[in-house]
Amino acid sequence: MSLQIGLSSFVLASPFSDSDLSVASDVSSMGYEVLEICIEDPALLSAAAINKAAAENNLKISICGAFGPDRDVSSDDPEIRVKGIAYLKECIDLASAVGSPFVSGPMYSTTGKTRLLPPEARKAQLDLAVNNLREVGEYAATKGVGLAIEPLNRFETDLINTLEQGVELCKKIALENVGLLIDTFHMNIEEKSLTESITKSQKYIFHVQVSENDRGTPGSGQVRWEEFFSALKTINYSGWVVVESFLPTVAEIARAVSLWRPVAPSMDYLAREGRKFIAEAVTASGL
Repeated sequence: MSLQIGLSSFVLASPFSDSDLSVASDVSSMGYEVLEICIEDPALLSAAAINKAAAENNLKISICGAFGPDRDVSSDDPEIRVKGIAYLKECIDLASAVGSPFVSGPMYSTTGKTRLLPPEARKAQLDLAVNNLREVGEYAATKGVGLAIEPLNRFETDLINTLEQGVELCKKIALENVGLLIDTFHMNIEEKSLTESITKSQKYIFHVQVSENDRGTPGSGQVRWEEFFSALKTINYSGWVVVESFLPTVAEIARAVSLWRPVAPSMDYLAREGRKFIAEAVTASGL
């Protein structure tokens, strides 16, 4: 892959469905090269419709998961773990069918699950995540697909918050097709050094999402963008950079990511200005 800029479907519609694929023309006209489709309800999407929209608008497709309470591979409830594995395999099948090189997201737990557990209970949860994601990763390998695991900030998960923790999870899973999705929003909260965390995680970085510190338009806040893209340049990152934010009007998503107010004049503004800023930052970094 060469470095290209994408837009998350969470900016456009939720839950995203085949009927929303008409926005692909708008995504392309803004200058984006990748449409990242987040799979909230697999029944609403088909590979045929996605491939048609992608071909007509010269877009590549990235597949991202959405991890609600019934898709938790590290749950104490074995039935929920089974559902989480099945959901991930559905996402992998779709990724394979639409040419996405990976399925990405915080697939080790439910977004929003935060508990202060004693060490033995935390280890048990982590072991469940490792064992089940290894099974999923092995399945993904048969389809030619990777897993890009996303560390989330401390307010959205209690399990994997930093890139260092993400690397340790990947090492425990021990599969070549399992790596990390890194996200500036979460890194801005959790990492002491963008440069150090990225360079130390170099081997495992499969995918990148970008968002401002308030989930607003990239370039409008406090993220250290020059440092971030300089670090990506240092590790010769050449994948996709996806602009991500969330519709504040969707209650379930707003609750999961604690988005209580509009963070841009409009989502169209965020998409257009975000793409412009990221493209300029990428060029300035020499990526």
